[in-house]
Amino acid sequence: MIYKVYYQESKIRNPKREETKTLYIEANSEVEARQRVEENTPYNIEFVQLLEGNHLDYEKENAAFTLVEF
Repeated sequence: MIYKVYYQESKIRNPKREETKTLYIEANSEVEARQRVEENTPYNIEFVQLLEGNHLDYEKENAAFTLVEF
């Protein structure tokens, strides 16, 4: 399954909506996706969203769609 992870680059600074970034990761569950990002980055994760069906197809059309591998 493909998950879209919304995050802030720093856990120290207060989150600002304008600075939210995203990455895409393949994992078996939302918990696994969150764990893999937390173990491999210093990011402050805001939200993890499952992408499937039309929503996944739409995201794949985005030029920024690349799966992150750790």
